[in-house]
Amino acid sequence: MPRKIEISHRTIVFTVFFLLFLWLLYLIRDIILEFFVALLIMAILDPLVTKLSKFKIPRAISVLVVYILTIGVISLTIGAIIPPLVEQTAGFAAGLPKYLGNLGVSRFISDEIVRQLLNQIGIIPAQALKIGISIFSNVLGVLTVLILAFYLLLTRDKLDEALGFFFGDDRKKEAIKLIDVLEEKLGGWARGELALMALVGVSTYFGLTLLGIPFALPLALLAGLLEIVPYLGPTISAIPSVIIGLGISPVIGLAVAALYFLIQQVENYVFVPKVMEKSVGVSPIITLLSLAIGFRLAGVVGIVMSVPIVISIQVLVKRYLLPKE
Repeated sequence: MPRKIEISHRTIVFTVFFLLFLWLLYLIRDIILEFFVALLIMAILDPLVTKLSKFKIPRAISVLVVYILTIGVISLTIGAIIPPLVEQTAGFAAGLPKYLGNLGVSRFISDEIVRQLLNQIGIIPAQALKIGISIFSNVLGVLTVLILAFYLLLTRDKLDEALGFFFGDDRKKEAIKLIDVLEEKLGGWARGELALMALVGVSTYFGLTLLGIPFALPLALLAGLLEIVPYLGPTISAIPSVIIGLGISPVIGLAVAALYFLIQQVENYVFVPKVMEKSVGVSPIITLLSLAIGFRLAGVVGIVMSVPIVISIQVLVKRYLLPKE
């Protein structure tokens, strides 16, 4: 017997409103992304603001001091790194044929391939400046994120009242617990990842400098940035350094490879357990997939936000979908 399927008016109305809601989310996706970045900044800076507030410093002044210190440190770091980074990267592009020639690689690679490789490497400084200019040119978006994060930090201690207004007194405690967990996990991951990137970058810079490897700054910066990519990142960042080392002498090349291996081992057994002890664990495979999907969907911004979004989903699934022990 054929079965008759009836769809109620309520189901149709719900479906229409749900599709309209998804469409609205798509239209305001930039605003949602800015708000999520502001939440991430709040999660990173809130522990420091809370510590300052414990010394009887008003929270508004604590937030302002932390903001000024953070922006000042970032600005000084960028200002100190960019000029030598551009100079050394251009020098690396110009000197690469010599190192390839010392390795004998140029005999097996056509001049056209070498020329294309040099062209791609040579535009790195220009691309870095272009990215920096594009970021700072979008002043409105940057200011929006900073202002949102500022007010989130400023009103963090009054969150109970706001949640009670939106969710009611019955669900307020559950919402507070969820936000506390998300803040702890996201803030722990972000602070830990930034610390790991800095430790790996600085360790690589001093190691390459002691070994007499030229272009230590861009190579160390590459190692620090690729630290976010598990397994593949350290290997990819080691390749140009090892090529330069082998171009100088086989002993130096082996020493550079040993340096990267040592830094990786120290990171895995010393840095990661200490730095990331308060962060939620994310599988390396999931991290790689999220980075790839984030890059495909939103480029560099997608890479930055992919892992925090995965951590948020993981916390929500673990808290509400998986059976509690």
